[in-house]
Amino acid sequence: MAPKGSQRVVNKIVAENRKARFNYEIIDTYEAGLVLKGTEVKSLREGKANIAESYASDEDGEIWLINSYLPEYLQANRFNHEPRRRRKLLLSGREINRLRSAVNREGMTLVPLKIYFNDRGRAKMELALAKGKKLHDKRESEKERDWNRQKSRLLKDNG
Repeated sequence: MAPKGSQRVVNKIVAENRKARFNYEIIDTYEAGLVLKGTEVKSLREGKANIAESYASDEDGEIWLINSYLPEYLQANRFNHEPRRRRKLLLSGREINRLRSAVNREGMTLVPLKIYFNDRGRAKMELALAKGKKLHDKRESEKERDWNRQKSRLLKDNG
């Protein structure tokens, strides 16, 4: 048990997909658990994971994380894991059905946004149900971001 004076780091973000919000219009987000091996958890705690090119897929009634990169844990020797293996995501049955129907009927995509450790020390993933943006939508969001940046500068200088 930790002493009263110390505080635990809550929701420590390990990996983040920063381009996802630019390339996709986020419709809804879900919190999913990850099925990991021991060496994968230790590698995650070092904070060197990458989910930039990864996506989630529905196969046989389960949701799988594909193409995520968790580097090998150096002290594990021969008991190490494969860095780009498929990892099962833990969601409730109702959430899986909702995601499957949205992907199959409406042509949406399952995009991982970030991997983090919750307050209990469990590895979790924020998964987004998203629609791909067209080029003109991307330009529009870039213009809006630039305008907000300019607006904050003007208010800071004049305010």
